[in-house]
Amino acid sequence: MTVTDRGPLPSAPYDVVIVGAGVVGCAIARALARRPGLRIALVEAQDDVGQGTSKANTAILHTGFDAVPGSLEARLVREGSRLLAAYAAESGIPVEPVGALLVAWDEEQLAALPRLAGKAERNDHRNTRLIGPGELYEREPHLGPGALGALHVPGESIICPWTTTLAYATQAVRHGVELHLNCRVKQLSRQDGTHVVGTGRGTLRTRWLVNAAGLHADTLDRQLGHEDFTVTPRRGQLLVFDKLARGLVRHILLPVPTELGKGVLVAPTVYGNVLLGPTAEDLDDKRVTGSTAEGLDMLGEKGRRILPDLLDEDVTAVYAGLRAATEHDDYHIAAHPDQTYVTVGGIRSTGLTASLAIAEHVTGLLAEAGLEQGPAARELEPVRMPSLGEAFPRPHQRPELVAADPEYGTLVCHCERVSRGEIRDALAGPIPPAGLDGLRRRTRARAGRCQGFYCGAAVRALFEGARA
Repeated sequence: MTVTDRGPLPSAPYDVVIVGAGVVGCAIARALARRPGLRIALVEAQDDVGQGTSKANTAILHTGFDAVPGSLEARLVREGSRLLAAYAAESGIPVEPVGALLVAWDEEQLAALPRLAGKAERNDHRNTRLIGPGELYEREPHLGPGALGALHVPGESIICPWTTTLAYATQAVRHGVELHLNCRVKQLSRQDGTHVVGTGRGTLRTRWLVNAAGLHADTLDRQLGHEDFTVTPRRGQLLVFDKLARGLVRHILLPVPTELGKGVLVAPTVYGNVLLGPTAEDLDDKRVTGSTAEGLDMLGEKGRRILPDLLDEDVTAVYAGLRAATEHDDYHIAAHPDQTYVTVGGIRSTGLTASLAIAEHVTGLLAEAGLEQGPAARELEPVRMPSLGEAFPRPHQRPELVAADPEYGTLVCHCERVSRGEIRDALAGPIPPAGLDGLRRRTRARAGRCQGFYCGAAVRALFEGARA
């Protein structure tokens, strides 16, 4: 296993370099790891996998019911949803199939619901159902007054996005992929049929290049002479409400979508919290991930109409993420065989759901473009991730684990019920966290009601002790 975050880079050329260790880049690395004859590198600008868009989304496993029928996104989301559900069950990633309600608040929105049901059917999602206000309020008794009806979408689920990305990366690294962190790509060029990848840590050379750089995919694409799309960072601000709010909502509550996206939703999370958001703000700067008073006020106004009692609950966290919106209403995934290069751009909020299908699509494009993949594909050894889901037993609740290792019975973070054993395992993992935020994503330590006020010093001591 090779994970580097400092020092010189290998001089020997790779067969494939993947730029971007978000959920899509990690899924592609995992898929290529099935080919034992390939030498592969996964390159990431930041100090951990999943540090960009992948860590700040709404954590929904979509059915693809509302994708543009016939689009590449629609097909990959549909296929990816099935693949990820099965992978999550195998890998211990928490998923809850809570279903969704697309709520109409006025006559115009109500009239749009049959059209959306028809769109779902064209996307092979045939079990949506129109429901009236009576059934709607039976299903969601805390819903704000005035809703006229809804489209019920069974199959929409909530998932843990952090352990999904980490699971892909862990399998890839265990099967020979070399992960280079803190390795921002600054320049791309080609010399004698080889890609020369200039980074902040030195130069990499590779026969094939996969651009999964998310917000920066268009920048890298232009360095190789393509101007097929432009990424406009679309900021989404979200509020995270305390676990005491979880009883207020049973489904993912969706608005009727607009041209800017799916709109502001209310959704439970697998961690037991409730999300309100996101906003949809097109920006010029790909680094602006801070929240704003205006954005949070807008969420408060929307949330009070959707679920009035929610605004009386405590907010435990505020965060914002940037989605890679483009001028097109579809993914931009394209092979350039003459350059031994594949672009994976315009992957928006559905990228988590579609990730495994995107990876299969990209590996197919590479094969068609001429990548010699060597020996027959192998099956990857399964990976088992720690379940961070509130609805699933945590280690301290499993007597057999505690009996075998008392560290699993000693809680450090009481809000999230995180044990010393879980923190120890994360710090000793194949891809250990580089900081306390990375440790939080792996364990939920410091992510609860007190936001580390009580456990912060103990967690930091364990982290620094492991790095000493």
